[in-house]
Amino acid sequence: MALSLPTGLLPAEFDEILALAEKTGAALAPHAADVDAGRSAGHETYRILREAGLLGLLVPREAGGAGLGFAGYSRVLAVLGARNGAAALGFNMHNVAIGSLCESAGTPLPPAAETFRSWLFDEVINGRKLFASATSEAGSGAKLRGVRTSYRRTADGGYVITGEKSFVSLAGVADYYVVAARAEGTEGSGEVSHFVVAADDPGVSFGEVHSLSAMYGTSTAGMVLDAVTVPRSRLFLGVEGMSLYKLVREPHWMIAGYTGAYLGIAEAILRFTTDHVAASPKRAGSPVLQRELGRMSARLAAARALVAEAGAQVDAGRGSAGANAAVHAAKYVVGETGPALAQDAVRICGSAAVSRSLPLERLLREASFASVMPAKPEECLEYLGKAALGVNLYDATAFDW
Repeated sequence: MALSLPTGLLPAEFDEILALAEKTGAALAPHAADVDAGRSAGHETYRILREAGLLGLLVPREAGGAGLGFAGYSRVLAVLGARNGAAALGFNMHNVAIGSLCESAGTPLPPAAETFRSWLFDEVINGRKLFASATSEAGSGAKLRGVRTSYRRTADGGYVITGEKSFVSLAGVADYYVVAARAEGTEGSGEVSHFVVAADDPGVSFGEVHSLSAMYGTSTAGMVLDAVTVPRSRLFLGVEGMSLYKLVREPHWMIAGYTGAYLGIAEAILRFTTDHVAASPKRAGSPVLQRELGRMSARLAAARALVAEAGAQVDAGRGSAGANAAVHAAKYVVGETGPALAQDAVRICGSAAVSRSLPLERLLREASFASVMPAKPEECLEYLGKAALGVNLYDATAFDW
């Protein structure tokens, strides 16, 4: 199956992008079982994504990308997630790392930030470079306030970064990692910065890929930064200390960037269950099973509509109180819907749900992982409750970010 596009070229029409995502998903699907079982590291899936040209989905059209907004991206991710959930989630980590920068397209920036933005877009489009996020640390997860990785300035204006990250997706796969760190001596403050660290920078190393019960294909491992030196040009947007405040105002990438992937997994669960019932005329003619499928379809349709509404609100008013609440609601509902559909599937499909030879068993495990990804269910509900009560959601002290 030929997927490769000329460098930097993506379809102009969204329907064509969806068709490309379907074609790419079909190429990813055969790898899902082997990667999940540990028979393959999953690196082939990211080669497929690179060659399809999808790394530039969010990059503005004038820079050679597709210029997708949050809503369109969520739809594409759901298409990929329905065919290979782990690959979709790993692919999302690339877009989490660059998404906020892509959204700055058309906004005049200071010279250093403008240079950084142009460099990153060129690396993604012409270099087909894969980025990843390196934030999570032992004891604090992905919360920026808990970051202990530190940096110090060098005499020539660069930075030396030292620390350890506990869960870095695309470990050993990505070309660059966007690393969260704080200036030495600022522990506990909200001043966190991000730096772009190359996989082959001296002092960068990765541990063994974590043995996960699902999503093994995200190639998640620990990362050590042993006095890694980076030039000032790799300070994200050329500004120190603003990362937490950016997250507070516009949390959609960190909170719900991967919601589309879990929506796709939920869609795959319904598709398998429907096919299972349809394969037997007796089962297909049962009013009881028809009602069960109807309930599953309604739940999934509600989740899909909420994800679409959240995306539309982000695209129309990024950082607004309504958009920020909507992405938390979407993350919560999708995280609840997948496991609920999984329970329905087990009841309907019986032994097919536990057979390792069939994809449903893998999908059931994958769906449950939505609840451990930020924001966790209780954090989403707290945010929505505070929004309902009129709490100032832009106050960085209102939440444990």
